[in-house]
Amino acid sequence: MWLDILSKYRRSRLGLIWAFFPPFLYAFGIGGFYAMIAHQPPSTYVPHIAVGYAVYRLVTVCLSECTTTFTSHAAFISDGRIRFTDYILRVVARALFYLVVSIPIIIAALCITPNFHAFGLLTVVPAMFIVLINVAWMGALVSVLGARLPDVHELIGSILMIMFLFTPIIWHANQAPSSTIQGFIARLNPLFHLLEIVRAPLLGDPIGPATYVYIALMTVFGWSFAAWIYRRYARFVPIWI
Repeated sequence: MWLDILSKYRRSRLGLIWAFFPPFLYAFGIGGFYAMIAHQPPSTYVPHIAVGYAVYRLVTVCLSECTTTFTSHAAFISDGRIRFTDYILRVVARALFYLVVSIPIIIAALCITPNFHAFGLLTVVPAMFIVLINVAWMGALVSVLGARLPDVHELIGSILMIMFLFTPIIWHANQAPSSTIQGFIARLNPLFHLLEIVRAPLLGDPIGPATYVYIALMTVFGWSFAAWIYRRYARFVPIWI
């Protein structure tokens, strides 16, 4: 994982500093811009985007890169000495690195908001653990599908672009109540709930009971389905790639 990251930035003059730019620009650049458009104080809008973008980036990096992780390591897979799950965990670890890089930006954003609840810090670790558990089964599923169907990479990329609009990153969940059609559609989005369990306690917002139910069902059924697909089709990956 470290070799992947270092090889990506080693020829750059700024090196790993570049990894800090996306979360910084989203939080304070786009956050400040949209705060003016929405006529909201940046002190409440910036941390909302900072946390939301960090979680969204973790999920999207995992899903996008997992679709090609088997094909990009075809030579190593043919050698047969490394388990398929190691390639998936490698992608998850790389995405987790980008989340860790975002932490200083998130802390800076939380320091300027009056809505910060220190008690929410106690829930961050278990909430992120739940996010990673779900990201892992999603990554395992799309990695097998990506090995069989190369077009899955483009499909996932398009879906993630659409899901960005249906995820409360640049907008607040209370702007689309669950009683409305827009709110109902948004709450079908798994990223909506994964983001809420991380961000809501930090900013003093309540987590709806539906989110807990959704997360529990998604975790159980998601892992069951991904495990079934993996056990049934993973052995064909060397043939497909």
